[in-house]
Amino acid sequence: MVTEYTIRLHSIRFRTNMGASRSERSIPQEILVDVELTLPVAALPRRDLRRDAVDYGVIADLVVKEGLAEPYHLLETYAQRLVDRLLETTPALRVRVGATKLRVPTSHSVDRAVVELVASRD
Repeated sequence: MVTEYTIRLHSIRFRTNMGASRSERSIPQEILVDVELTLPVAALPRRDLRRDAVDYGVIADLVVKEGLAEPYHLLETYAQRLVDRLLETTPALRVRVGATKLRVPTSHSVDRAVVELVASRD
């Protein structure tokens, strides 16, 4: 008997002008997003039909659309809005979002910055 149903989408990519400073926002940069949705077992497709399943493309579209919806200054703000939208538009009981910025403006060498948020339905 299935006791948990989780969908993970890794490295959804889009380019946007996100950054805390005006100079950082002046150059589009790639953002990578990982999404994990814990769904009710009742949402598991009972038939082997795509229309019965959660549509991965719809989730990926939502990730990108939210990222392009406004000129975010903070990765944290984007991640929070994305968590809220995923809980609003999917049957997920729990959502985990990891948003990664590959170009980090620091005085030291940093490969990437990742903000990870987890939220559950009330």
